[in-house]
Amino acid sequence: MTVSDPRAFLTSLFDAAVRAADPMTGIRAHLPAKPKGRTVVIGAGKGSAQMAAALEQCWDGPLEGLVVTRYGFAAPCQYIEIIEAAHPVPDEAGLVASGRLLKLVEGLTEDDLVIALISGGGSALLPSPAGALTLADEIAVNKALLASGAPISAMNVIRKHLSTIKGGRLAAAAYPAKVVSLVVSDIPGDDPALVASGPTVPGAGTRAEALDLIRLYRIELPAAVLAHIERPEADAPRPGDPRLAGNEVHVIASAGVSLEAAAEMAREAGIEAAILSDAIEGEAREAAHMHAALAREILHRNRPFAKPIVLLSGGETTVTLTGKGKGGRNSEFLLSLAIDIDGHAGIHAMAADTDGIDGSEDNAGAFADASTVARLRKAGLMPAEMLRNNDAWSAFNAIGDLFVPGPTGTNVNDFRAILIV
Repeated sequence: MTVSDPRAFLTSLFDAAVRAADPMTGIRAHLPAKPKGRTVVIGAGKGSAQMAAALEQCWDGPLEGLVVTRYGFAAPCQYIEIIEAAHPVPDEAGLVASGRLLKLVEGLTEDDLVIALISGGGSALLPSPAGALTLADEIAVNKALLASGAPISAMNVIRKHLSTIKGGRLAAAAYPAKVVSLVVSDIPGDDPALVASGPTVPGAGTRAEALDLIRLYRIELPAAVLAHIERPEADAPRPGDPRLAGNEVHVIASAGVSLEAAAEMAREAGIEAAILSDAIEGEAREAAHMHAALAREILHRNRPFAKPIVLLSGGETTVTLTGKGKGGRNSEFLLSLAIDIDGHAGIHAMAADTDGIDGSEDNAGAFADASTVARLRKAGLMPAEMLRNNDAWSAFNAIGDLFVPGPTGTNVNDFRAILIV
């Protein structure tokens, strides 16, 4: 079996992965029973507006509420208000939205129901600094975390100890109302307490662990932040908190399900597929070395898999910023991979964020193949230098290889597909 248009084939796999993470399917399957009292909808994340629109279509009864999503990611809703705020660095709009969400769940009774629509990106979209901390402190924390190279699980353990809304605090504020959380997971391992720093789901991470992680990743934080996290009042609700005992949590979409859908799409096209993992973490450029080595082994030695085949993987890699270029973890992964597969004709790759945005630009990711490095050099660029400067976006933009699908309405993390023919 040959593939006449590798990029179209890889794009079809991405589309299949995104369709499998459609919030409508998961929401319809996990609708809670209607309460005697009010139904209040809250939510945050890059897919929360689309989740709200899906819930409105499925829900048979009155409801009200508010969700916050990233600028440009809104969806039309009739009863649920959509607020847009900044991601990945918080802003004033997110601060206002956090305050309104906390106010919205005040004074509820045990007859009321809260439906929480949570997806990746909610941490940045819900700034709510605790104690004497300020929005400027929370912005400084986010910038330091994004530059640290720490995995998302570590970031969220730290964030929840600096907030009045994360780490289960939003659900605790809704007590005694029952809270049903519907979660689109962008976290390797799908721990719902880590998605968006778990505003409605308490996690096991402690203050002591947060301090250990800050030291481990050498994260430079403002003195006021460190002073706050040292104090007992920074403790977040723990699993088993009686205020949260009757609540439900459902992960309605995840990377694993999306990768299986992409693999099925490939097989229907006559190409075998191998899912390497849905939980790959670590430095993007280092993960690329492993993927490239495996692709070369298959190309030249037909082991451990026979070609043609497409390798699929998910998870969330990280980038430790040392340069001043533009890019995100998926484009950085691809630039590193492109250098490793230079001249190895028969390898074609894409890497993209399933929410449609990689980093702070408008692309989800990019494409790379055996000719990428040669085309960059022909354009007068030095691929290795651009990688050192964390400038992968500029590299792929210069040769027209960015992948720009626009916001997808969901977020189950990175999608990587490498076709070997």
